[in-house]
Amino acid sequence: MQINDTDHALLALLSENARMPIAMLARRLGLARTTVQARLDRLEASGAIAGYTLRLGDVARPRIRATALLSIELRSGPSVLQKLKTLPAVETVHTSSGRVDLVVELAAESTAELDETLDRIGETRGVRSSESLIHLATKLDRRRA
Repeated sequence: MQINDTDHALLALLSENARMPIAMLARRLGLARTTVQARLDRLEASGAIAGYTLRLGDVARPRIRATALLSIELRSGPSVLQKLKTLPAVETVHTSSGRVDLVVELAAESTAELDETLDRIGETRGVRSSESLIHLATKLDRRRA
């Protein structure tokens, strides 16, 4: 699907406020409400818009953030992923190329919760090795720009 300049402008408005009413989007874009609704439907159907979400500010964010780099045994990806889905501190899991197989982003309320989660990950059948990186300070976050 081709995304044109109007679609990009619509996506930019939604990135500022994903809950902006269609009438306001239409006014800001100089389009009819039905046109904006049709564009939204098309962008959602194509996967360009995968969902609408809340991103919490620093005050509401968990205090301890970390990344775990996992090397897993051959063909154990699905079972390791299933275990990771059960751990509340696991926010995202990415496959990667290079020396590690999975990059796991974690967020915990305390070091004890983070430690427990890392222990559960390390004990997971199929995890060959893990390396933990504790985030100290965020110097740049383009997702929040």
